[in-house]
Amino acid sequence: MSRKSDKPKTPQHQRWEGKEKPDWLSRALARAGVFPQKEAEDAIRAGRVSINGRVAKMALTPVPPGATIRVDGRPVSLDAPATRVLAFHKPAGLLSSTVSQHRTGTVFEVLLPQLPADLAGYTWHAVGRLDVDSTGLLLFTNDDKLVAHATSPDTRLPKRYVATVFSTADDARVEPLRRGMVLDDGPARPAQVRVRDEHTVEVTLTEGRHHQVKRMLGAVGLPVRALHREAVGGVTLDIPEGTFRLLTDTEVQEGLRYTGRAASEPKT
Repeated sequence: MSRKSDKPKTPQHQRWEGKEKPDWLSRALARAGVFPQKEAEDAIRAGRVSINGRVAKMALTPVPPGATIRVDGRPVSLDAPATRVLAFHKPAGLLSSTVSQHRTGTVFEVLLPQLPADLAGYTWHAVGRLDVDSTGLLLFTNDDKLVAHATSPDTRLPKRYVATVFSTADDARVEPLRRGMVLDDGPARPAQVRVRDEHTVEVTLTEGRHHQVKRMLGAVGLPVRALHREAVGGVTLDIPEGTFRLLTDTEVQEGLRYTGRAASEPKT
C-alpha cells in the first residue's frame, strides 16, 4: 500500500510567492486604458479578446507576464498608462457614486459622456466624495494609488471649502475650529478658518471625515445651508459647473504632491 507524501502542501494563496502575480484580464485591460472595466468584461464574454492566440471567455482569466493580448485581432499593450487626473465642477443634486439611488443621478453620468476618445477608455475613480447637495471641485483619476494618496489623512493634503451658514459668523464663534475640536468620531485637527462675511465661512482641512465641515460648523452654532469645495491641494476650481478639464503633470506632481506614472503635458 502506497504511503501519502509527508511533504506539506503549499497553501493555495502562496503559489505566486516569489513570482510576479498576474493580473486578471478585465482589470488589466481597464488599467491599460483599452476599455473601461464593464466594457472589458463585455468584450471578453463576446470572445473578442485572446491571450497568446487563445480566446479568453472569462474576465478573471490570469494574464501571464509578457503575454500577447489581442482585441478583435489587433494587438494591444497592457503597459500601465500614465497617471491622468480630471478636475470636475460638481453640481448639486448628484451622488459621488457609480450607482443612482431613488432617481438621483451620479457624477459619472454627467462626466463620462463628455470625455473624448483618448480618455474614454480608462476606468475613472473619484478622489474622495462630495455630499449630494454639495458643489465644487471633485477629482477623478485612472490611478488608484493616487486615490489612496490624496484621501489619506497622513498626506495632509489641504481641501478648501466655503460654507454658507444660517446663523451669524464671527471670529469668536469659529475659534474652536482653529484650535481643534472633538467630534462624535474623535478629535479633529485644527482647521484654517476665515470669516468672509457674516454668513460665509472658509474652512481648510487636512483630513476628510464624513460631513466634517458641516459637523464642525454645526457644533459651534453655525448650521450649513450650502457647501462648496474650492480647492484640493494646489489645484483650484477654475471651470464652469458641470464641466471638466485634464490636469497637467505639474498640477499632479506639485499641486497634489504625487509623483505617479509620467504623462506628457496635454496639447493646447
